[in-house]
Amino acid sequence: MITVTDLSMTYGGKTVLHGITAGIPRGKLISVIGPNAAGKSTLLMLMARLLQPTGGQVTLDGTPVAEIPGSAFARRVATLRQAPGLDLRLSVEDLVAFGRFPYSRGRLTDQDHAAIDRALTFLSLNDLRHRNIDELSGGQRQLAYLAMTIAQDTDCLLLDEPLNNLDMHHAVQIMRALRQLCDAQGRTIVLVIHDINFAANYSDHILALKDGRLVGSGPVAEMVTEERLGALYALDFQVLRNGDSLLCNYFTQTDRI
Repeated sequence: MITVTDLSMTYGGKTVLHGITAGIPRGKLISVIGPNAAGKSTLLMLMARLLQPTGGQVTLDGTPVAEIPGSAFARRVATLRQAPGLDLRLSVEDLVAFGRFPYSRGRLTDQDHAAIDRALTFLSLNDLRHRNIDELSGGQRQLAYLAMTIAQDTDCLLLDEPLNNLDMHHAVQIMRALRQLCDAQGRTIVLVIHDINFAANYSDHILALKDGRLVGSGPVAEMVTEERLGALYALDFQVLRNGDSLLCNYFTQTDRI
């Protein structure tokens, strides 16, 4: 679906991505992991064409994203950035309606209203639909932003740290919803995530970045190993299996130097 080829990015003379080449498999949940300053969010923003690469290219089904008209791209790929920060006094329903802009240009049709209703119902937000965003908890607000992204009805969702600052209940709720979007609707989801245990238990595929370089890409079983995670985060890991669940334990070991 999305392919990045020899992708590089430089800010102020400093290279933050070095020749990244990777493919994003269709209909899967892909987690982008790695330590701080690895280039994870930069890679996602390049996929979303919110940044222009210094070198290389991003393609969507073989077509360079720079050549796709903006409205057509917005009907294929939806992006949720970190802390969207809309300070307007909007209701949840009005916020979710923004996801329909690529179709309605602000004049909502019956089809748009149906998509809004589906997104609110999918995330169990109907009881909050008339509440203002600034009245919600952080977890509820994040769900509302995700509903806006889902309402865009795109093949692919790009999510930059959607679990940031969430409690366990809301984090699990969001990851279960994303998993269902892949399994039931065939959507492709790429998310930047710091919690390695969520990545290990909900993802199909993992991209690992460190110091602006791709150091690994593959299925969870291939990427979530003590050796790979230890090298990525400079910590000693125990990867424990309990039935179908994985626990990546990094608390009882001595930090690497």
